[in-house]
Amino acid sequence: MEIIYLVTPILTWMVVGPIKFLISSVRLRRWAFDLVGNGGFPSNHSAVVSSMATLIALREGMGHPAFGVACTLAFIVMIDANSLRQHVGRHAVSLNRLHDGKADYVILRERMGHTKIEIAGGVLTGIGMGFLINAVLGGF
Repeated sequence: MEIIYLVTPILTWMVVGPIKFLISSVRLRRWAFDLVGNGGFPSNHSAVVSSMATLIALREGMGHPAFGVACTLAFIVMIDANSLRQHVGRHAVSLNRLHDGKADYVILRERMGHTKIEIAGGVLTGIGMGFLINAVLGGF
């Protein structure tokens, strides 16, 4: 295995995470440590799978079976981020309202999924990272 296929998702995750933190901090006008995790712009998950699909397309070609697998995985991740995780967040809102001040209740995280804009931002960032990593580390 060429190391670039392992490095690409790791580097993408390491670049997109701080970008998302800074964007959230600017939007809120405070350090957004409490929002680190799921949700926000751009989508880390969408960026990671898009960077991998882009790298495979650039190195192996769009006709390669691995590109088809990468695109399939990317679609599953993006659909999950937009629909399933959005619903989980809505359920958390409802459950948090029902706790009625009970001392032993742990407040559930309500921000779980991504909007279509956040996913699109992740896809564009991932494609850019795939091109950048291929250009810089293409020989590895």
